[in-house]
Amino acid sequence: MANKSDDQLLRIGLPKGSLQESTIDLFGRAGYRVSVPSRSYFPDIDDPEISCVMFRAQEMSRYVDDGVLDLGITGRDWIIENGSDVHEVCELRYSKATSRPARWVLAVPEESSVTKPEELAGGIIATELVNTTGKYFQERGTEVKIEFSWGATEVKARLIDAIVDITETGSSLRANNLRVIDEIMSSTTRLIANRAAWNDPAKRDKIESLALLLQGAMAARQMVGLKLNAPREKLDEILSIMPAEKSPTISPLADEQWVAIEVIVDDRVERELVPKLHRQGATGIFSYPLNKVIA
Repeated sequence: MANKSDDQLLRIGLPKGSLQESTIDLFGRAGYRVSVPSRSYFPDIDDPEISCVMFRAQEMSRYVDDGVLDLGITGRDWIIENGSDVHEVCELRYSKATSRPARWVLAVPEESSVTKPEELAGGIIATELVNTTGKYFQERGTEVKIEFSWGATEVKARLIDAIVDITETGSSLRANNLRVIDEIMSSTTRLIANRAAWNDPAKRDKIESLALLLQGAMAARQMVGLKLNAPREKLDEILSIMPAEKSPTISPLADEQWVAIEVIVDDRVERELVPKLHRQGATGIFSYPLNKVIA
């Protein structure tokens, strides 16, 4: 296939930093091989219709809004913080640690007497989320001084009055003896598009195809395929213990007294289901990982 001209290429921004490895892994499971040359901000991708560049998630939405990028991956928090006018294509609920939403929280040292935001009036708040934090306190009629914090925000809590920081598990806050007094916002990862690119039929088709594959890869993360052989006389009993919402594929075997069954289930369901299937006479049971599940 001939290479497309620069104006026809879909320019995608991938997040550099904490989300980098998990993003490359997600693209891999969606069917795209992405590699990042040493010290390069321009990853290679095995699709001649796509070009990639890496930006920090904090600034991604600005470049998508400005048209520097057609498409980007960033958190909802940074879209709001930057006030970016972009089209949110879909949610991609993944992160560096868990699939749970990240939370921006207002936290104070454990020994602080502060129990609610209004008690911080006149104090200093350190955060990377300056605009959103400012709006939060304005809505409460509480005047505070907000200082931009570049990394290691938890450490600064002992030098000032409070911090607004992001957490997934809360382990870092606990390790630094910090106490959460309120949640500012929650955020998940989003695939966002420049509005002009989204309105371009060719680019929109490519964006929607990519979004479908990425969402399929997300759906497959906690699913497994399950295959087994079952006595035909036990088929009704075996089907009765399958997840009610699943419709397994049933195929005849050379021995007419047996059938093959294949189904996709949640990996947590599998560990409970397999022993039950075995007790009902199923044999040749094996499970396999999935790259994509598209409903």
